[in-house]
Amino acid sequence: MSETLIRDADIVLTMDDSGREPAGADILIRDGVIAGIGTGLATSGATVNAAGCVATPGLVNTHHHLYQSLTRAVPRAQDALLFGWLQALYPIWARFGPEEMHVSALTGLAELALSGCTLTSDHLYLYPGGARLDDTIAAAAEIGMRFHPTRGAMSIGESDGGLPPDALVESEDAILKDAIRVIDAFHDAADGAMCRVGIAPCSPFSVSRELMRDAALLARDKGVMLHTHLAENDEDIAWSLENFGCRPGQYAEDLGWTGPDVWHAHCVKLDASEIGLFARTRTGVAHCPCSNCRLGSGIAPVRAMRDAGVPVGLGVDGSASNDAGNLIGEARQAMLLQRVGNGADAMSAREALWIATRGGAEVLGRTDCGRIETGRRADIALWDATGIETAGSWDAAALLLAGPSRVKHLFVEGRHIVDDGRIATIDLPRVLERQRALARALAD
Repeated sequence: MSETLIRDADIVLTMDDSGREPAGADILIRDGVIAGIGTGLATSGATVNAAGCVATPGLVNTHHHLYQSLTRAVPRAQDALLFGWLQALYPIWARFGPEEMHVSALTGLAELALSGCTLTSDHLYLYPGGARLDDTIAAAAEIGMRFHPTRGAMSIGESDGGLPPDALVESEDAILKDAIRVIDAFHDAADGAMCRVGIAPCSPFSVSRELMRDAALLARDKGVMLHTHLAENDEDIAWSLENFGCRPGQYAEDLGWTGPDVWHAHCVKLDASEIGLFARTRTGVAHCPCSNCRLGSGIAPVRAMRDAGVPVGLGVDGSASNDAGNLIGEARQAMLLQRVGNGADAMSAREALWIATRGGAEVLGRTDCGRIETGRRADIALWDATGIETAGSWDAAALLLAGPSRVKHLFVEGRHIVDDGRIATIDLPRVLERQRALARALAD
């Protein structure tokens, strides 16, 4: 039996059903699970002093492309809209291999952890040079983060009217066969699972209707979740209307892509009927505010989604379109954008934090995570509230309204992943040195 006691946190934002926020509280962790919350708790194990800290559930990232951390701020992609941005970057990504996938994932996961993230999904939809989903799964295991990788895919290349180069597409039989392989090898449906696998054709404009339908059938046969991009910008909507004769929401419904086992990235351009469809079917949305700003896609109707009952989580999206991977910053941006569109009372800091924690966990089907509550998994972030960012603050809402933007301590399954602001599980300087060398080689 292993125990850790987090002692004397200034305040604990539990995100439980009652919204409890105990002050001066201890959190006892036993064998990866929260065993108690209160004052004066004792342990024979390790103790972490949380005085001066705000404790939150670990943040949950519902959409990422980890491999893109090698292609930040690429000049010819800096000012392009979505389709032009993709066309500028595809030839660069085609030169990746297993090492690029693994190192970029280590970098992206470390960046997420330092921003308070304990659980992240990843949408890997291209596999050049012998790369496999296994490369990113190994990286998550090294760092110790809870991981929900998705076996993405592209099957329609330029010669067939798609956006990606032919060199980056795969046959649909090979896609489905490899999806079965990775699910059988890595998917764990149990509570406390460190790895669950999803199926994720890249987008309606890079795969066939048949693959979308077959992917949904396979996912339900295997009991895994489905993920894709949907309704990201005006170009996306125009493509759907021209090629499918319907809006993206109708396309998704027709092919079996709605339900509590489905979550879609972006959804910036959902209309009222599509929001109603997602609410009725409990279809989830990964809201990616910084990426949507960076690519000029627009402001997603998160207030309307939340009011209708659509499950919403946050995503940093890829580091080629964000270009950062800071999840606490994403929560702040989500709050600010809804206020820009709907008024200063449209979203509180606490609601944005709920979306970033419990909301994301629910989108990914993880009822065992996302809140600080006895019996839940011990995924906990401790934020230092004694620094200059929060000096003079009156309330825990300062975490989003002021800062900090980097976590002091982070626990995943009770294991200390970030210790006093530093990644504790890998040699990060060595990883970053290799990351820089790989990026220079791609640029050259």
